[in-house]
Amino acid sequence: MKRLLLFAMMCVCMSFVFGQKKGDKVVKVTSSEIRWWGYKVVKTVPTTHSGTVKLKSGKFTFDKTVLVDGEFVIDMKSIMAGDVSSQDEDMVKLTNDLKSTNFFDVKKFPLAKFHLTKIIPLANSDYNSTVYGDITIKGVRKTITFPANVYITQFTVVIESAKFSLNRRDFKVFYQSSLKDYFIKNEMDIQFKISTEKLDNENRTPVKKKK
Repeated sequence: MKRLLLFAMMCVCMSFVFGQKKGDKVVKVTSSEIRWWGYKVVKTVPTTHSGTVKLKSGKFTFDKTVLVDGEFVIDMKSIMAGDVSSQDEDMVKLTNDLKSTNFFDVKKFPLAKFHLTKIIPLANSDYNSTVYGDITIKGVRKTITFPANVYITQFTVVIESAKFSLNRRDFKVFYQSSLKDYFIKNEMDIQFKISTEKLDNENRTPVKKKK
């Protein structure tokens, strides 16, 4: 019995060791920008709303110098309609609506997550890669893909996504009143820029370090 118990403990220890990749390096995201767009069914400039949401944390994992995956946590309590400095009454009302149970219910679901699983290079395209991953909003996880410009130099990563669409109904983001919800398009657009280094505000490239 003692030998059997000792053997089981050795198996557990071995599985733990092999489960950890030797030489893994974790690099944190230090610069980020996430924007969103929502539309009425009759899509015009006046019926389009946009705003921001903040990244709470983000990291990339490397095996030696090879990017393995990425984990990103989004602070849904930070979601905002309009400009960050805007005090427009309508934008404040919309922001509160977005945080309520009508849409993202941020009290119950304060965080959204994105797990980057794969990056495939693209040729002859406006963007150099296709990004694959799993996004979780309001506890619902979906696998998504989107085009992006991805730049990886050793342990420096910059990702600038195209504007891509998510179906809000896939994540149970809709008005409880079906009449109000009828006038809103199901597609919401997302675009983000993240980097493991601070980005230059004008050209979105990593700022050169002073020597």
